[in-house]
Amino acid sequence: MFKVLDVKQIFTAGMVLFAVIDIIGNIPIIIDLRKKVGHIQSEKASFVAGIIMIVFLFLGKEILNLIGIDVNSFAVAGSFILFFLALEMILGISLYKDDAPETASVVPLAFPLIAGAGTMTSLVSLQAEYETVNIIVAIIINIIFVYLVLKSSSKIEKILGSQGINVIRKVFGVILLAIAVKLFAANIQNLF
Repeated sequence: MFKVLDVKQIFTAGMVLFAVIDIIGNIPIIIDLRKKVGHIQSEKASFVAGIIMIVFLFLGKEILNLIGIDVNSFAVAGSFILFFLALEMILGISLYKDDAPETASVVPLAFPLIAGAGTMTSLVSLQAEYETVNIIVAIIINIIFVYLVLKSSSKIEKILGSQGINVIRKVFGVILLAIAVKLFAANIQNLF
């Protein structure tokens, strides 16, 4: 098991998940949720999001096989989703808008804010290129980071300010855009 541990794969998968989850960019949403409903259960939201991601990592391929879609096709489709998420981050536009949640329970935080469609797509797409154990380590690292951000979102907002959060969001948008292009190029060849 430890022979397949690859720091480069863990780092790249971790950066993809970090950019897709965009917990720093979601700080304004988290703060707004806190204002609307009070206390946010950071531990519960992080734990449930981590479980959702790991379960989807293992069952995602089976679900795809059940409906007759191969991983490369899903990875190419995922590259388009990552591309549009990156455009949202870079341009500051919203291509997909969810209704505002009424409560700040596990549902709006763990799913879809942390472990949403982009994260699920990224996990299956990453499986086409990386070892599963490295993706799991990347998930755990991201969940720890998500927990820390949820716990200290107010402090982070004060330190970075709205301009700092916007800069970080745009930088990770560009990184995500480059990853989307790489994912597309790597998997499109296997379809033909």
